[in-house]
Amino acid sequence: MTRVYLETGPKKVFACSLDWPGWCRVAKGEEAALDLLMEYEPRYGVIAARAGLEFSPGDPVVVARVPGSEMTDFGAPYAVPDLDEEPLPAAEAERGVALLRAAWALFDETAALSSEDLRKGPRGGGRDLSRVVDHVLNAERAYARKVDVRHKPYKSPGDRDAMRAELADVLSRPWEPPRTTGWPPRYALRRLAWHVIDHLWEIEDRR
Repeated sequence: MTRVYLETGPKKVFACSLDWPGWCRVAKGEEAALDLLMEYEPRYGVIAARAGLEFSPGDPVVVARVPGSEMTDFGAPYAVPDLDEEPLPAAEAERGVALLRAAWALFDETAALSSEDLRKGPRGGGRDLSRVVDHVLNAERAYARKVDVRHKPYKSPGDRDAMRAELADVLSRPWEPPRTTGWPPRYALRRLAWHVIDHLWEIEDRR
């Protein structure tokens, strides 16, 4: 099965896999969100394969519900489920980081092969490629601060790679509560991977 939690905002619902970081979709209503999550199963499978993981998720099973907010309706998962506060074994942390690294690699490769001009429309509004990439990188630095990884704005790809390497090192460690950072590692992995993957799919859809 695929363990899923639902984050319910005033108008929209996020369905997020607990075991596959970044596999999250949002829609109007629980059933619609679950259906959309499973519709994206083949696309997430590409990321799992890049990470060297077998991906046979099975049917979604809702194991938790959390209240959302206006951020949920805006299109970003925001609430931290209680399940993310449980201890994180090293093997699970390393698996999550492998998926995050795969998402980074596919995002960078897709951006490098795409033209600056992206198709306009509701999926991405008016942002062209460079603005999407800048948005992802800037958000990533902000998210990293939630686990006490702090870097100045990038001046080169090497600066970006250094930040990602430190972030991957921190998130690949086993973790025990209580939490001493803004986000617990499980949630940080999911939120980071979701943001990269969401914009990876945006570029694929709009190029």
